[in-house]
Amino acid sequence: MKKLIIEARINEYQSREANPHVPWLPDEIARDAEACQAEGASIIHFHGRHADGSPDHDFLTYEKTIRAIRSQSNTMINPTLGYVTLDADAEERLSNVVALSKDPETRPEFAPMDMGSVNVDWYNPEEPGYRTKGLIYKNGTDTLEYFAQNIAAHQMKHYLVCWNVSFIRQTLAFMDMGLLTGPLPFLIVLTDGTMLAGHPGTEAGLDAHLAFIPPDRQLEWIVSNFNGNLFQLTEKVIREGGHIAIGLGDYPYTELGQPSNADLVRKVREQAETLGREVATVDEAKEMLGVG
Repeated sequence: MKKLIIEARINEYQSREANPHVPWLPDEIARDAEACQAEGASIIHFHGRHADGSPDHDFLTYEKTIRAIRSQSNTMINPTLGYVTLDADAEERLSNVVALSKDPETRPEFAPMDMGSVNVDWYNPEEPGYRTKGLIYKNGTDTLEYFAQNIAAHQMKHYLVCWNVSFIRQTLAFMDMGLLTGPLPFLIVLTDGTMLAGHPGTEAGLDAHLAFIPPDRQLEWIVSNFNGNLFQLTEKVIREGGHIAIGLGDYPYTELGQPSNADLVRKVREQAETLGREVATVDEAKEMLGVG
């Protein structure tokens, strides 16, 4: 079986209330990247944050963060385009990674493409009712075509993100159109708790995705669980040839105390080793994903 790729999703827009180990600032992110690589991670996904934890979309923050990461590790870098916190046109949303790509020292290996739109309001099952209303993560087909063309033009790899089966169908259409070529990382975002936007973080929720991913399309499927404990699925993913994306950005893992991102990566690596599957190094993961 192919080796296991582990991605560390280290911060997203998570607070530190449940777990103080969520990194926000560039030097904190870089230290986490180094620690996660030491435990087996080959990809780092991060969001820019201010000192108070609020979203930071400034180009200089991303430049400083990537330079800090690369001064301490050689992990592949997968930055955000801003998620729902950056309501802008396609050109502005992609502007940070385009600017970063102009310097080989700051060019990220990946730029993400969420292959469709989804409601991302937070639901409170105890009331029941929604805590937020009207939050739409909008990724129109015109926007995605712009992303696909310009990510490739600036020598970065598309990192595809899938919240439900319709996203898979959109991905296959883009591949048929020649806008995407494999091999490609393909993140399956399962969602639990107060986030209802994706398939639930269960075997059935994951299997619903896998049933629609053709085996001949060179999509290296990776599984995350936003707002839920991914360890209920890691053994299944490891045994079935998928890859793992895990971190405090998705969930604080208070069931395990207050672990660090590196602690979570180590736990995945140890589980994979127990199950007889080797973890990919950065160079091996690059080869699997077609990263030059």
